[in-house]
Amino acid sequence: MSSPVLPIAYPLDDFYAQAGRALPPIELVEGDAVPEPYKSLLVHQDDMTPTLEKFHRQRIHLEVLSRQQRDDFYFREVVLLLDKTDKPVEFGAIKINLALFPLAARKEILEECRPLGTLLADYVITHTSRPKAFLRIQSDDFINASLKLDRSHWLYGRRNTLWDAQQRPLAEIIEILPPG
Repeated sequence: MSSPVLPIAYPLDDFYAQAGRALPPIELVEGDAVPEPYKSLLVHQDDMTPTLEKFHRQRIHLEVLSRQQRDDFYFREVVLLLDKTDKPVEFGAIKINLALFPLAARKEILEECRPLGTLLADYVITHTSRPKAFLRIQSDDFINASLKLDRSHWLYGRRNTLWDAQQRPLAEIIEILPPG
């Protein structure tokens, strides 16, 4: 069964369509209506990796669930995990424009060890984060397995775009947080 295109869910909708999975229920939410602690973690213009590292007081690493490269665009579904416990702190889908990154950063992106937010900071890549939408998502079996949840939950997330200094999109991202 193929999922309908849902612009606020891109690129997650692309992964679901390719896997033949139906998208779980997703609703738009105003930033002011996002409950805490999700509001503090999502409703801002900062990168998620440092925001989550500060909140959890721990470094984060990456687990890639699926990946695909189409020309200069690199797509991946990921889980961000705390270094000390491997506790999942974000499920996400991202489309990265590799052509806009320095060669060394591009190589590390493809090595799939460190989150994009960490690489942006380490390579001092000037960028801005501009969320396009805040979301409420009912977790399905795939998201539950990714976040190690034992049942369905209403989760909160955001659809974000990272822009370089020339206002070109570095990455399009769906960032979904596990229950508090």
